[in-house]
Amino acid sequence: MADRTVFDLRAGVIGTGFMGRAHTEALRRVGVTVAGVVGSSPERARQAGIGPVVESVEALIADPSIDAIHVTSPNDQHHAQTLAALAAGKHVICEKPLAVTTAESAELLAAAQSAGLVHAVCFNQRFYPHNHQAAALVRAGEIGAPRYVTGGYHQDWLLLDTDWNWRLVAGRQGTLRAVADIGSHWLDLVRFITGKRVEAVCADLHTFIAERDHPLGEVHTFGAAGVADDVERVREAMVSDDAAGMLLRFADGTRGTCSVSQVNAGRKNFMWFEIAGADSCLAWNTENPEYLWIGHRGRPNEVLNKDAGLMHPLGAGITAYPAGHVEGYPDTFRALFAAVYADILAGAPSAAPAYPTFADGHDAQLVCDAIARSSADQRWITVDR
Repeated sequence: MADRTVFDLRAGVIGTGFMGRAHTEALRRVGVTVAGVVGSSPERARQAGIGPVVESVEALIADPSIDAIHVTSPNDQHHAQTLAALAAGKHVICEKPLAVTTAESAELLAAAQSAGLVHAVCFNQRFYPHNHQAAALVRAGEIGAPRYVTGGYHQDWLLLDTDWNWRLVAGRQGTLRAVADIGSHWLDLVRFITGKRVEAVCADLHTFIAERDHPLGEVHTFGAAGVADDVERVREAMVSDDAAGMLLRFADGTRGTCSVSQVNAGRKNFMWFEIAGADSCLAWNTENPEYLWIGHRGRPNEVLNKDAGLMHPLGAGITAYPAGHVEGYPDTFRALFAAVYADILAGAPSAAPAYPTFADGHDAQLVCDAIARSSADQRWITVDR
């Protein structure tokens, strides 16, 4: 592929909902051609209007002109679609969670490694510039050894009993909902920044809304508010987690606490962390992504704005705009895909990929499995690696 450029690369996207739209937009920004998209039906795909419609997943994967497949379908379809894409020699970028069971995620990791293909999981939150900056500061020893990690991820889009999405169906989402959907982002992010894996968990999962109204028709993510009042609905019992509280033990004695909720009114997409090191502290959140707080004991605290000229090369390297020009959620996909497609252009994963791989996705699945078992047993559970 040495004579090709990123503008010669072609991608296929499975899924035309919220994440399918995010992926296709970012692909165009990095210069990759969106060669085809597949929806739950050709009609829905055409209505989405995000790319050339292909009639089936099988046809998309079989297209010899396509270099990579983006899997943005519901969770229960990730395993089969990703395996098929790898078998066809396609590089794969899969939405999180990588699969709905640890057995499935382990199989996908093994298949990707055996095929020698580029494999990535869309833990895009890593790619806010200040999250790379935070990782650089920790790696450089500038805050001392991390001791205590706190934070969480709160949303409100499933606050009401009339709110609905396929993620509420256990057979499609998996054992966990809020933890797997957004908690996995937080867990991956703090592992990326601190460099430490979660070794044990003590979790308490909460299902506050025991029954919900299920509209008889597909509802896109964050789309329940647009469902008409006269749409036929059925009442369904809920078993998945609306929220969770977790105590965490990381490698080397680091401790942590994490709060996850999809029922916190007013919190649209609020993720935050505070990492307390032996010397200094770092804090950041998605509502003010341009600023990294750096806390000190014996001198004034600092607030570092996003400015490539003031940042470590790791953070500056994914900063696309000058200081004062906000980079937000869509920009994280652009930065992530730029890193992924550099390896796709090379034809294989690099020795140390600059993006989350299926190994990261499988590790997140192992932690989530421990969280589910911990809440069920009401005790500490060691992550089974």
